[in-house]
Amino acid sequence: MCADMKALVNKIIPFSSVDGPGNRTAIFLQGCNFNCLYCHNPETINQCVNCGQCVKVCPVGALSMQDGKVCYDYTKCVFCDACFKQCPNSSSPRVRSMTPEEVMVEVRKNVPFIRGITVSGGECTRWRDFLVELLGIARAEGLSALLDSNGSYDFSQDPELLDVTDGVMLDIKAWTSEDHKVVTGVDNTQVRANLEFLARAGKLEELRTVVVPGLFDAETAVREASAVAAPWQDKHPMRYKIICYRPMGVRESEKERMQQPTAEYLQQLADLARAQGIRDVVIT
Repeated sequence: MCADMKALVNKIIPFSSVDGPGNRTAIFLQGCNFNCLYCHNPETINQCVNCGQCVKVCPVGALSMQDGKVCYDYTKCVFCDACFKQCPNSSSPRVRSMTPEEVMVEVRKNVPFIRGITVSGGECTRWRDFLVELLGIARAEGLSALLDSNGSYDFSQDPELLDVTDGVMLDIKAWTSEDHKVVTGVDNTQVRANLEFLARAGKLEELRTVVVPGLFDAETAVREASAVAAPWQDKHPMRYKIICYRPMGVRESEKERMQQPTAEYLQQLADLARAQGIRDVVIT
């Protein structure tokens, strides 16, 4: 165990019922290599550049400038979100540099009431070594350990990480490379490779697609991803979550181009997944 191993933790939600099965503690790490237009947590994308704009709007003095750096006092924060709403860099000063053991101190407070932990982001695999240690501790203490990933990391080359991971919740943001570049700014060749690899390996916990009409071809995404995953459900039960786009948290500059899908369209997509053989499909 490396005592000095740390990751930037954006937030820890003690009890979440939407980040995997049962009640779970969700840990959000800072930093992402995608730039999704509809991102609901844009403050997790980049790291702070110490511009100081957030310090000016903090109503309780939880932020200050010291030696040219923004400093955050967790004990004063009232979590009003004024800081990252002011941030011009899709970041947040409200992060803590924590070791796996420090995170587990927070997790253990919830243990009587949770089934496990889910590590998300940002993109959590950017902190790979931290993950291996954190998930290993959690599982040794009887908790299940899930990852919520955008699929950009090559899981097939990391058996050590997979060994301490009960399952991966994989985002299918689009299917074609062209659509994926529109939504995220990058190609999705690795995402598609991970989908098949994780399904075959029995490590695919959940597929997730946020539906934004007109932004990408959601029908193709759901149909093709379902067809790849369905044959492997007996190795590891998995769920396809069809997620209705909602504007909460989305950057103001992107909201105008986004539309919310109808309930009827979401149901069509759920039926499409079932037609490909997916047994567990939910609309949220």
